[in-house]
Amino acid sequence: MNIDSLSTPCVLIDIDRVKANIKRAQDYADKNGFTLRPHIKTHKIPSFAHMQVEAGACGITCQKLGEAEVMADAGLDDILISYNIIGFDKLTRLAALAKRVRLTVAADSLFTVNGYNQIAATTGVTFDVLIECDTGGGRCGVQTPDEAITLASTLKGGARFAGVMTYPAAGGTEKMAERLAEILSSFENANISVKTVSAGGTPDLWKAHTVPGVTEYRPGTYIYMDRSQVAAGAATQDDCALTILATVVSKPLSDRAIIDAGTKTLTSDLLGMKGFGHITSLPDVLISGLSEEHGILSAKDGLPEIGEQVRIIPNHACVVSNMFDTVYLVSGPTVINALPVVARGRVV
Repeated sequence: MNIDSLSTPCVLIDIDRVKANIKRAQDYADKNGFTLRPHIKTHKIPSFAHMQVEAGACGITCQKLGEAEVMADAGLDDILISYNIIGFDKLTRLAALAKRVRLTVAADSLFTVNGYNQIAATTGVTFDVLIECDTGGGRCGVQTPDEAITLASTLKGGARFAGVMTYPAAGGTEKMAERLAEILSSFENANISVKTVSAGGTPDLWKAHTVPGVTEYRPGTYIYMDRSQVAAGAATQDDCALTILATVVSKPLSDRAIIDAGTKTLTSDLLGMKGFGHITSLPDVLISGLSEEHGILSAKDGLPEIGEQVRIIPNHACVVSNMFDTVYLVSGPTVINALPVVARGRVV
């Protein structure tokens, strides 16, 4: 089957680029002495997670319990959930998962740590805990080394302190390195061993070797890459494995055409860029606006005609994955397979 026979809009995954992206990142990690723990939120597909582990990754990262449960069902057995797990129902599921796989979770508050201690004590399970530290990302994470030490010291029994994790702002590698050095020095002064130092973020993946102490890195988008990663200098357009195939459905004016891909396909994320994606064959055409099922193409000339198909590199590949039940693996113009996005929609 050829690509042009597919109904649109649909997601195409260039398997040759996927393999190249996985190998490039794994080779870089191996060369620089840290492990990869890829974040599966980008693809949500067990076979790709297995491909990453088979290439040398130490395990995988998930953001939600539901994602982790899907991956465990598929045979992935070393999983980090880089998120605070809150509430009795979720802690009960966490304990069940900890009986099946080697599990690590994150914490940045006494509330979370106390929940981990309690579920470990009542169920007899064991799992590792990373204390999340804010190193400039301005999201989750303790704010001081003393807070991190307090949480690490409060963990007990089956909830075992294993190290620290962080997710810095894009472009924040230098600041992260400074903060981590301070944190690790404080742990050393407190005579607390830190086994794992986990960082993440594809935009700065290729700078990971400049951060002393990092033992693992959690890139997500690297397997597909996207327009935002090209803009950040982490990839080229030739590295982008995920594209959207869309069809022109209307051309009401000479400078406006409409495609069948809107916010429910491309997402509304701009991420500091102009336009909602890049049309690979029409670089001068701007995807200037989106509604739910319509994308507006703008250009003074050179717009495609009704019925023509275009391939689009999205601004943010991870969100695209969560909006489609199926993606199509392609090599050149040939469709090789259709894969279910098994973990999509797992929001809890």
